[in-house]
Amino acid sequence: MTESSPQDFADFINASADGWVKAQGLHFLRANRDEVIAELLIGPQHLQAYGIVHGGVHAGIIESLASVGAALDAMARGHAAVGLENHTSFLHAVRSGKLHGTAKPLTRGRRSQVWEGTVSDEQGRMVATGRVRLLILEPATELAGERVAIK
Repeated sequence: MTESSPQDFADFINASADGWVKAQGLHFLRANRDEVIAELLIGPQHLQAYGIVHGGVHAGIIESLASVGAALDAMARGHAAVGLENHTSFLHAVRSGKLHGTAKPLTRGRRSQVWEGTVSDEQGRMVATGRVRLLILEPATELAGERVAIK
């Protein structure tokens, strides 16, 4: 990487994946404060009753990518990021193959960020798009009665 290239955390995220990301099989290809890219191989667990990818999978991909990017940006200042709002639109049905997601920031403020994400199929056709609004938390912020541990 050059001096101006942002540090890439994709390998670290893949090695420490848990929760939804691990359960769904989301694999990060690039993860930095300016862009997050991941892919997901569609399996039967991703399909709804009509045999197409469940909308929650598309929304989850977009939210996961936006959350990672916002967190990487916030962590550089000792803060954390949590999602407040996810608005995802489904454009085309997908039944199989690999999904490719990308998210980039639209705005990064002191207390909130807005990220835009897209999900495409193997042919490069955009199948979902969305925006995620995130709250930036300062150290020792309580969230649902628990202190947020910012590492």
